[in-house]
Amino acid sequence: MVKLAGLGKAAAASILISGIVFGTAARAQEISEAHIAAARQAITSLGVTDRFDDILPGLAERLKAELIQASPNVQDAITETVDAKALELAPRRADLEREAALTYARAFTVEELNAISTFYSSEAGKKLLKDGPIATRELMKAADIWAAGINRDLNASSMSELQKVAGADLKPLPADQNATGGAPVAPKP
Repeated sequence: MVKLAGLGKAAAASILISGIVFGTAARAQEISEAHIAAARQAITSLGVTDRFDDILPGLAERLKAELIQASPNVQDAITETVDAKALELAPRRADLEREAALTYARAFTVEELNAISTFYSSEAGKKLLKDGPIATRELMKAADIWAAGINRDLNASSMSELQKVAGADLKPLPADQNATGGAPVAPKP
């Protein structure tokens, strides 16, 4: 019986702790309208949901193409009906905007969201959004070239120095591993 009483206390403690944790989590999920407004402004400045603008039209076009392929004799009715139904669903885009705002509101404070909005609404922020991906791509190319040169020089200088120490016992790396630091190189087409 003593063991059961101990289990009861452990279960009660577990329930109490769970209630505190989940109660705190539920309160943390309560986000003010001001916080959501700041998140919406940041999202607008970043343009993060712009890429979702084509979802409904794309789905409608795909559905029309599938239906027309299956029933080409009613193409006009299909086009008119699917377009009308897509327009009826268009207001639901606001649901996605609200989810995006909630996601950003959970991730950032109001102050952080305001700072994000301020920066990305500035000319520098707009330029970063526009040209940042190009700069990143060019940087990755430069890093690849740099790494290949460093690898080549590291291999050459190490082999030269090791040749002095190990002499004939030093086996050269296969040609396909010399340039890549041991990683196999895919054959060129």
